[in-house]
Amino acid sequence: MVTFDMAAFLAGLNPEVPPSGARPLVVHADELQPLPAGEVHNPTSLSVAGNLPTATFELFRQTIPPRQSSDMQRHHHETVHFVIAGDGWSEIEDETVEWTDGSFVYTPPWTWHRHHNASTGRPVEFLTIENSRLLGALGVNRRQSAGLVTVAEARAMFKGDPS
Repeated sequence: MVTFDMAAFLAGLNPEVPPSGARPLVVHADELQPLPAGEVHNPTSLSVAGNLPTATFELFRQTIPPRQSSDMQRHHHETVHFVIAGDGWSEIEDETVEWTDGSFVYTPPWTWHRHHNASTGRPVEFLTIENSRLLGALGVNRRQSAGLVTVAEARAMFKGDPS
């Protein structure tokens, strides 16, 4: 069992983040770190701005190819996707929402969701922001992927799984 000490966690947060080679204040597009394909369970690509000194949230650039989608997943952290470019829709539990360039898409904690690219010719580009680092530091981060299935199929697949 992981124990968490709030005082130690808060004491470890530095109010000033000095620039250094290991923890820069700027990460350029060509410095994003792609996640290996084996860690991404869908046709999208994810690159993380992992060298930024964020203690509580994670930043990704996500690309969804034309006519493809992310996997059906749920996780304990909150996520906001900013649509840099593209058009599509998201299934978030029993709702379907449409979005386009400049939209913000919110995914609440522990909700089944999947994002779709509506275009036949251009990829969707997201800036994905999630508070997974905070939940990881607290020892309570959890993620489940059901693959390229519907919400109903994901629910059936994980029926009886404690939330």
